[in-house]
Amino acid sequence: MGKNSIFAQSLDRDRGVTIKSPRELEFMREAGKVVASVKRDLIDSIKPGMKTQELDDIAVECIQSMGAKPSFKGYLGFPRTICVSINEEIVHGIPGERVIQDGDLVSMDVGAVVGGFHGDSALTVGVGSISKEAENLMAVTETALDIGISKARNNARIGDVSHAIQTYIESKGLSVVRQYVGHGIGRALHEEPQIPNFGNLGTGPILRKGMVIAIEPMVNIGGWETEVMADNWTVVTADGSLSAHFEHTLAITDGDAEVLTRI
Repeated sequence: MGKNSIFAQSLDRDRGVTIKSPRELEFMREAGKVVASVKRDLIDSIKPGMKTQELDDIAVECIQSMGAKPSFKGYLGFPRTICVSINEEIVHGIPGERVIQDGDLVSMDVGAVVGGFHGDSALTVGVGSISKEAENLMAVTETALDIGISKARNNARIGDVSHAIQTYIESKGLSVVRQYVGHGIGRALHEEPQIPNFGNLGTGPILRKGMVIAIEPMVNIGGWETEVMADNWTVVTADGSLSAHFEHTLAITDGDAEVLTRI
């Protein structure tokens, strides 16, 4: 779930940077496994004609069957277990009666808690037959996430991660959402530091072994500007263009980052 970079003073008094102990990392690995399992079930189930609430129901069943709890339901008043955002919707869409159509891009954001620790991940899928433009948008966004993960190493600066993501996306003629960013994660869903998807090399806080972060590029075909809908949750592209969203939770190690939410 993306953190608003403009209104960073979240109502839950987000925690500062934390280094996780080996035992805490084990809980986060378990939370990541739950999130990955939910994503797998959602991918296997989504089809034209489904209501977005049905996806939420699938997530509820999977999370409960694995003895976990949802991260998002009740978070700052969010009413559902997952976020489902379609086409021009970027993040934080509320599942309900909307019917998924052939050709839709559907972004699904999943969070789960195990032992008091969160896992958080998102992906975008094309339903049925989608345009080449939509396929390219998804491919670029997912690749940008992989590039960001490759830069997330002990002693690197967050700006190195941010710059790599931004540079790649903009080289493909797409735009990076700026109002919503990645974040630290642990006992709180949103911890410090913020992980923007844009920035300059050699800037920002230093990543340290034992930190756990969520990197989540949100990418638009049109401009980067956003608007919030009347439900006070759903974020859309200001120009109505398509958007995609991919996210993983990862732990910083001595070498390559350990991705905790990979399917």
